[in-house]
Amino acid sequence: MTRPDTAGPDRAAASQPGHGLTGVADAGAFLARLVRLDPGALVRLRPGGAPGRVALWARLPWQALVVRTVAGGPSDGTAVDVTVSAAQLLAELERGGATLPVSRDAQWQWPLPPARSRPVEVLPTAELRRIADAAAGTLRTASEQGVAGRAVGQRALRDALLDHVAVLVTPDDPPGPPVEVSQRLVQGLVRMGFLGPADGTARSQVQVRVAGRWVGLVGPYGAAWLQKATDLGLTPLNTRTNG
Repeated sequence: MTRPDTAGPDRAAASQPGHGLTGVADAGAFLARLVRLDPGALVRLRPGGAPGRVALWARLPWQALVVRTVAGGPSDGTAVDVTVSAAQLLAELERGGATLPVSRDAQWQWPLPPARSRPVEVLPTAELRRIADAAAGTLRTASEQGVAGRAVGQRALRDALLDHVAVLVTPDDPPGPPVEVSQRLVQGLVRMGFLGPADGTARSQVQVRVAGRWVGLVGPYGAAWLQKATDLGLTPLNTRTNG
């Protein structure tokens, strides 16, 4: 007699690793905003810098990296570092499931900023909201009226605004070169909800931090990081003269 196969879908799901996230509301808020900005986004789960914490990393469509740290971690206490679909993980959380979606580690292609960073300035959240709102207003006006009377494509306008240096910080202690905070970072912080409610965090502050070639904005609910472009030089492959 042939015995029935008992390895059905439920048993297969049980063999999958769990996501270990206990701060479901915080993780869900992060993932929901991320998926609205990019339905195909990846999220990378890494140790959150303290026991019982997990850092959720993602890359926004305009190149900035964002991170929010939430409660959770593997039940056995081991370090986790796995990349999955943000939409699939969000769906799993929304249905109350504990299974980690299939790994997509090979699709994560971006470096992360160093763990150690130093603060160089503190900015009020209200000022960052004002900067973000001004950029949105400029985009609307330019889209409707053009620039200097000439029509400009939406993508060109967005790229120009995102590349704009919104804040220039000159460190005092220790003194150093100016730190450029681009609109890409400001938009990352605002669009991901890292400043909190507009009517509840008016007195909150955001740190401008640097870590090597990285510049970051660290808000009350998360951070946005951007790596400064490196200077590229051309080196000839063959320096031998002819003849």
